[in-house]
Amino acid sequence: MKVILQQDVKSLGKKGDLVNVSDGYFNNYLFPKKLAVAATAENMNIHKMKQKAKKAQIEKEIQQAKETAEKLKSCIVKISAKSGSSGKLFGSVTTKEISEALLEQHNISIAKQDIVQSEPIKAYGSYEVKCKLGHEITGTINVLITEEKH
Repeated sequence: MKVILQQDVKSLGKKGDLVNVSDGYFNNYLFPKKLAVAATAENMNIHKMKQKAKKAQIEKEIQQAKETAEKLKSCIVKISAKSGSSGKLFGSVTTKEISEALLEQHNISIAKQDIVQSEPIKAYGSYEVKCKLGHEITGTINVLITEEKH
């Protein structure tokens, strides 16, 4: 009997897969636990529509990620920070500060978890910070650290 899996089933397949199982396995285990539905014409059409919608959503997300990467190329995020007498910053500039400044100055929202710093920023100057935009697309944020005026 052909069925469409509604959830991942160990040793059978992933959600959305079309698999062949025995009638008893479907009637006694998969169907009562809502793990699968019979592969009728109606269910197959619903399954295909869901796959099309999911594919369209992924393409939309990829397009948005590419647009965000292009926007990031042209903008500079300015962050002012306090320093000691030696010119080193008190603490360091965090990904949270970069994320908040990017949203405030350029209206681009990137979660702090998606910003990747190879090492903490502890001095004034210009830095390039990578960020993950999803679907293996990355962007570069140009960050300028300036001295905070008292």
